[in-house]
Amino acid sequence: MSNHSNNNYPRLHNAMWPGLVGKGSPGAEPFIGLDTMLDLSAQAQVDGIRFDGVDLFLHDPHINIDISDSDLKRLADKIRSKGFVVGSVVAPVWPPTGGGSAMGNEEERGKFVEQVRKACRIAARLRELGVRPYGVVRIDSACSPNDWLKDPEGNTKLIAQTFRKAADVAESFGERLAAEGEICWGGMHSWREMIKLLELTARPETIGFQADMAHTLLYTLGYNAPEDAILPPDWDWSDPKRLDAAMKTLTAALRPRTIDFHVAQNDATVHGSGTHDKTGHHCLPNDPNGKLRITHHAGYWLHGEDGRLTKAFRHICWDGCMFPNEVMMKQQTWNDILSAMIAVRDAHGWREIDGANVKATKAMETVVITKPAKPAAKPTARPAKKAARKKVIRKVVKAKVKKVAKKPVKKTVKLKTSKSSGKKAVKKISRRK
Repeated sequence: MSNHSNNNYPRLHNAMWPGLVGKGSPGAEPFIGLDTMLDLSAQAQVDGIRFDGVDLFLHDPHINIDISDSDLKRLADKIRSKGFVVGSVVAPVWPPTGGGSAMGNEEERGKFVEQVRKACRIAARLRELGVRPYGVVRIDSACSPNDWLKDPEGNTKLIAQTFRKAADVAESFGERLAAEGEICWGGMHSWREMIKLLELTARPETIGFQADMAHTLLYTLGYNAPEDAILPPDWDWSDPKRLDAAMKTLTAALRPRTIDFHVAQNDATVHGSGTHDKTGHHCLPNDPNGKLRITHHAGYWLHGEDGRLTKAFRHICWDGCMFPNEVMMKQQTWNDILSAMIAVRDAHGWREIDGANVKATKAMETVVITKPAKPAAKPTARPAKKAARKKVIRKVVKAKVKKVAKKPVKKTVKLKTSKSSGKKAVKKISRRK
């Protein structure tokens, strides 16, 4: 017998790009077609629960960025026939896919913006066809950290300028853009640089952050930016409270800007395949080497500092980028992934019926809210005062449809003293090769 909440939001999506990214080039594994990825996703089920939709990569051989309206209609019908909707779509902004560096010359930056325009046209058309009720258009800087390091300040300004032009395009289609922070993208390779870029872009209504749990874990390690590490270089992962404190610091800074979210697992290593540079290694949810407690750590992204759900996005997506083909062709892989996604929604979701909020029927997890540990790097800085921690216990109530605006959930607050938030800033770690 299943033991799930009755939450139906956020919707659960599976990414289609693991069939493409890092594949198809010389020496790499072959592509896995869109039809196969759709079938594997549609056949996944846990206790009668299935994926609600898919997120798409707008590139051949899955979807041509210049797809015709008639072919788009057929694509929408195909996805709908699987019982799915479309959420977020990935714009192919990189030079090998027809785009250009966001900090390149004028021609390259123009190609970047043009690919965003084409992606927004597809996204908007899928919305008009009734198969895409929510989601964003995903972008990144399409340049490497090494190239960015040649002129950090100047290159960040160029990327921000390109992002602003892309934002103008997105707004004309009624779309929003999400910049996915990864250690492999220049100007987005550390959490502090990511924040600088978004602040300099200064278009918060149109451009936000896309958080992927595998990539953002490496932000805490400072993999390509040791000066921005939150965890120490010699840390052995033995103290889960230390990781929690690092995640609180990270999410406090990035969560207010987050408009799209990928559930993922990571073993604190990097991985590259084919033409894709090394980035956060995506692992199976039950990988014994995984460092994340997926359900627990997802909560830091889905709850605000006050412990309440942010509801900043209406779907979450699993990203199995660069999984081996043998793993992806096993149906059990997608059942295990779906199970992990359901657990996140059980713990951190909500229920709606015809757009009306309803109270949850069971409290699946205690949400602990603690002020984040300060990651200041000054050697003379004093430790921050210990912060109070609230343990918020959601009251179990019978589901009831509410026709008026949602009232705050009743809470019983018990104050405790945090041991993690008063720790001194960590030292810089050596740059990894």
